[in-house]
Amino acid sequence: MSSKYKNSLDQEEKEILSYFEDNKTLHVSKPIESEKADALLAAKNFLKKSQRINIRMNEFDLNHIKRRAAQEGIPYQTLISSILHKYAAGYFS
Repeated sequence: MSSKYKNSLDQEEKEILSYFEDNKTLHVSKPIESEKADALLAAKNFLKKSQRINIRMNEFDLNHIKRRAAQEGIPYQTLISSILHKYAAGYFS
């Protein structure tokens, strides 16, 4: 790695790079299996669907949403749910 980039690394990043360049094993404080379990639990909780809703919308809009979902390769209900989630989280205004 060029020294130009090494100078922009913080101390922890420099230490990791040093271990990598020396082909040494870097031990982490938390076991990877524990990290994996935490990530899986978070993903399951995030994706859990708890409520069902019915909504009426005009056919023109629904057809456009179905077309966009097909372009993305996802079900249109998933696209609608994603849009609503992003709006509720404040990504849209």
